[in-house]
Amino acid sequence: MPQSQKVLVTGSAGFIGFHLSKTLLEKNISVVGIDNYNDYYSVELKKARGAILKKYDNFQEITIDLSDFEKLNRVFENNNFSVVMNLAAQAGVRYSLTNPFVYEKSNVAAFLNLLECVRHHSVKRFVYASSSSVYGGNTKMPFSESDSVDTPVSLYAATKKANELMAHSYTHLYGFQTVGLRFFTVYGPWGRPDMAMWLFADAIKKGKAINVFNYGKMKRDFTYIDDIVSGITEALFNENLEQYEIFNLGNHKSEQLLGMIKIIENELGIEAKKNLMPMQPGDVPESYADIEQAQTKLGFSPATSIADGIPKFIEWFNLHPEFH
Repeated sequence: MPQSQKVLVTGSAGFIGFHLSKTLLEKNISVVGIDNYNDYYSVELKKARGAILKKYDNFQEITIDLSDFEKLNRVFENNNFSVVMNLAAQAGVRYSLTNPFVYEKSNVAAFLNLLECVRHHSVKRFVYASSSSVYGGNTKMPFSESDSVDTPVSLYAATKKANELMAHSYTHLYGFQTVGLRFFTVYGPWGRPDMAMWLFADAIKKGKAINVFNYGKMKRDFTYIDDIVSGITEALFNENLEQYEIFNLGNHKSEQLLGMIKIIENELGIEAKKNLMPMQPGDVPESYADIEQAQTKLGFSPATSIADGIPKFIEWFNLHPEFH
């Protein structure tokens, strides 16, 4: 991994962007981070992540919105990026039901701006976050990259599918390399407060009931943050990739939601009060990643089970009461 690389990481104050940036900085790679510090969840949490990154001499943070093409283009003019990693997006399936236009701006218009900047500034490789949600209504398990992804069940999923199509067209037209990464339920320290693991831990600790959808019959492929970062790093620098690639990055295990809750209960020493509720619109009952392609081409080998990973998250959660 050449240290002369300069990497643009969008969403650098976000959960995955923070962990990736920190890992690259520790490898003495120069990182320019872009974040708009929006208030979808705690800005204080994002600022705390950003403050850690700013301690590194090889990090530069730029606070702009990716939907502002002129400002974004200036960032590209002022830097010679060897690779771009787009982790900035409006996340969340349920939020997309009530705030659809935010997704068009953040996940489609901003993505197009990045593609245009990569094209005009001769960046060789553009890596971007897609999502397991693109598999939508698929029932064949595990989900494979060769499966049809034409049945998204949320607007969020549709924007991620749109990203994959836009990347394909730009690779075809302009020849630069694009690599899409379909993440499966990422969790860990410094995680996102809008995700189930954080919401459950917070509610259980406060003695409040948790909402368990699909009457507890949900299954998810929970992927620990360190494993995701190792997969992203390979996607950024591996020299044996095709011009257009899409990879699943998951743990290759579909876990019962109730099993995840049980580990949280054990770590906190508190039994959860559960509201068993029907499936929510836009949700899927199960996710499960086929990771053979990522194993073969990226050497991707997730090493963290939920039995090991959830206690690490809870340990961090207990150490940071200021965020909940």
